[in-house]
Amino acid sequence: MLTPWGEYDLTRFPEDARDPLRAWDAADDYLLRHIEKLDLSGSVVVIGDRWGALATALAGHGPVQISDSFLAQEATRANLARAGAAPDAVRLLSTRDEVPERVDVLLVRVPKSLGLLEDQLHRIAPSVHAGTVVVGTGMVKEIHTSTLTLFERILGPTKTSLAEKKARLIFTTPEPDLVRPANPWPLTYSLELGIGPASGLATTNHAGVFCADRLDIGTRFLLQHLPERTGPEHVVDLGCGNGIVGTAAALANPEARVTFVDESHPAMASAEATFRMCAGSARQADFHLGDGLAEFPPGTADLVLNNPPFHTHQTTTDRTSSRMFLDARTALRDGGELWVVGNRHLGYHEKLRRMFGSCEVVASDPKFVVLRAVKQTR
Repeated sequence: MLTPWGEYDLTRFPEDARDPLRAWDAADDYLLRHIEKLDLSGSVVVIGDRWGALATALAGHGPVQISDSFLAQEATRANLARAGAAPDAVRLLSTRDEVPERVDVLLVRVPKSLGLLEDQLHRIAPSVHAGTVVVGTGMVKEIHTSTLTLFERILGPTKTSLAEKKARLIFTTPEPDLVRPANPWPLTYSLELGIGPASGLATTNHAGVFCADRLDIGTRFLLQHLPERTGPEHVVDLGCGNGIVGTAAALANPEARVTFVDESHPAMASAEATFRMCAGSARQADFHLGDGLAEFPPGTADLVLNNPPFHTHQTTTDRTSSRMFLDARTALRDGGELWVVGNRHLGYHEKLRRMFGSCEVVASDPKFVVLRAVKQTR
């Protein structure tokens, strides 16, 4: 990536030489070119930097990066090291951390989730002053009227640039005395499934969690077909989101120990809140923020439950699901089971047959399938 501050070799995380996707795009490039002549001597905050491209280019100005993603933070660390920057050149914060008290330059990479943008702007608004320079960026397909409305309602008058290479900038003039609506996040809603161990439960959803305002239909289908198991086994909710699948499994089997796994900071907060609300404070569970099951002890899980994503931001990809399935196979003990829900057209059954040797269709409807793969005894 060529920028006004130099040329950088950037990668996503985890690094994969076969991955054709870049760690930056035209929106990052447009923003960096625009701010070249800005005074960056004050407090610079970067929100939503997807793979650390913005923070790496601006490392000489000591920015603060606020991210909802563990993988994005790890990519930032790797890209900073590759660029020869000091480890502390950029202060890395999650969306759950306290924001800096004062922000002089606010750079916002528009996220896919409108709710996440809303929550982030609410959190940062008290730190913005009349002289703060606010510039957002995104691809044209990512910026809608609703996006601009959020900037206006929470920060102040907003306008956009002309498009360049299908990217656009957002300019906001802060109004510190603006009367803002209350931040609605997190959201809580009850599940009325009719059947299954999750029926009648409530779930907590922090901004940025997949389908935070309603239960997605894939998870709903999986909840209605969870395996009926008993005994002191280890259950993993892989890519747990708001944690309702793992919570339902825990309630269905009081002897089970459940581990919730996700790379999203809001997901971890949501899963823990959902579990505590439904299972109570006395029930034990583990909550692991990280790169899936990459660091999970091999052969220690009895059951892995998974509703894998097939998008990375705006890009459709099967790389995440493939890594999840392979990591699950490693994490499972011999005879352990992976249960997956997915859209029928994604062909997960073929992948699972190649990886596990067999795959059973547990349930299906016109859109979804629930699949069961068993790790074979060596």
